[in-house]
Amino acid sequence: MIGYAANLPVRTPDVPEPELFTNPKPAVERLQALYEISSDYLTNRFRDSLEGNPPSERYRAFYPEIRISTQSFAKIDSRLSFGHVAGPGTYATTVTRPDLFAHYLEQQIGLLIDNHGVSVQIGASETPMPVHFAVSNALGLTVPQDGAMDFTLRDVFDVPDLATTNDDIVNGTLPESPDGTSPLAPFTAQRIDYSLARLAHYTATSADHFQNHVLFTNYQFYVEEFESYARKVLADPNSGYTEFVSTGNHVLTDPEDDIPPIEKMPQMPTYHLKRKNGSGITLVNIGVGPSNAKTATDHIAVLRPHAWLMVGHCAGLRNSQSLGDFVLAHAYLREDHVLDDDLPVWVPIPALAEIQIALEQGVAEVTQLEGFELKRIMRTGTVATIDNRNWELRDQSGPVQRLSQSRAIALDMESATIAANGFRFRVPYGTLLCVSDKPLHGELKLPGMASDFYKTQVSRHLLIGIRAMERLQEMPLERLHSRKLRSFAETAFL
Repeated sequence: MIGYAANLPVRTPDVPEPELFTNPKPAVERLQALYEISSDYLTNRFRDSLEGNPPSERYRAFYPEIRISTQSFAKIDSRLSFGHVAGPGTYATTVTRPDLFAHYLEQQIGLLIDNHGVSVQIGASETPMPVHFAVSNALGLTVPQDGAMDFTLRDVFDVPDLATTNDDIVNGTLPESPDGTSPLAPFTAQRIDYSLARLAHYTATSADHFQNHVLFTNYQFYVEEFESYARKVLADPNSGYTEFVSTGNHVLTDPEDDIPPIEKMPQMPTYHLKRKNGSGITLVNIGVGPSNAKTATDHIAVLRPHAWLMVGHCAGLRNSQSLGDFVLAHAYLREDHVLDDDLPVWVPIPALAEIQIALEQGVAEVTQLEGFELKRIMRTGTVATIDNRNWELRDQSGPVQRLSQSRAIALDMESATIAANGFRFRVPYGTLLCVSDKPLHGELKLPGMASDFYKTQVSRHLLIGIRAMERLQEMPLERLHSRKLRSFAETAFL
């Protein structure tokens, strides 16, 4: 098929005409076929250009699209926070990697069909697929930097367009479409492809390995404990866990096998304890700071996890706290600043009951303390997140006054960022921290004391996070994905 744009010949692949489906499985199969036609076409044309066949035309292919139209207000179970559109109209979303998202897409399309009693239309969209994303699935093939080829890349292929790769949908700032179409999903195909590429860069693991329950930490000690736990459960055939994938995509199925060292560690080492249908646990060591926390959650959000939790260390702010005590965040004081342009600080970040209960039950199970006795080692309250690790070295009167007025009980550099991005991206979130120092009371984190603390507390703390996640694994999605996270006119897809 040959078209013309700007007086230059434009060649596109032949694709099936749009078709209506009333069954989600064949609908997803058609999405996969459309995606493969487009990505294979661009990959082959690009490979030809690298093999000395100078392109004489412009090559273009398009993402597949899901589209639905409804003329009435459906009577939906008011307890559900997803699976239905807000009102009459036409809704659409572009799709990438339907192989990776097959289970998710079948689930979401099925809900639309059941709740509205209408067909979904599957066809090619009008959004070009950038060649960088098309060739990312081809082993050994990458797009060279601009100027390294005998032709100007953007004259021949479509490249990523940051003007359309944004968070306008989740931020609630999307301008009205000229044709009146509303978004069906929180992310467009280009936005997802961008994040999949970034995830591979930052974590050195494939997006295929990520699980639906994500633990974030800020210390390598947790990684070592996570690997130890993984080896224990892999040795238990009744655990339900099947594989442990380490940074570098090394897959461990035999708990006695060694994990080869990786030549260059990524910025955010990531590990996956896998179960059927992605119901296992992923651990990401995001390091220290709100910028890292935002970067990680910005990209993991496109995978639509069912929950993410922060399990890290914090400064205890009350004299009644002891090193090793736990802090369950019920509220957040946001002084991290990295999300101010996306989510104003006046937006409250509510605690989610399902997450809070799972974390508290995890603490009780691991520590064998219940009820009033649990208060001996755990406090609930406000966690403050700041962007200055050495805030103690400046005049403390301002920060200390704000911390006191907010009733904060702990301070760190990541938790509020992770919670706020969970709120923004509609991903259930929570925080359980462990007190590792008390700067306001002269108990600083010094090497000797820290080493002893790490030996005694990290294993217990991580196990609590895992136990909480295992409770959430058993929870139906319609209960876990809270209505608190949904806005007035929300997308139908999770």
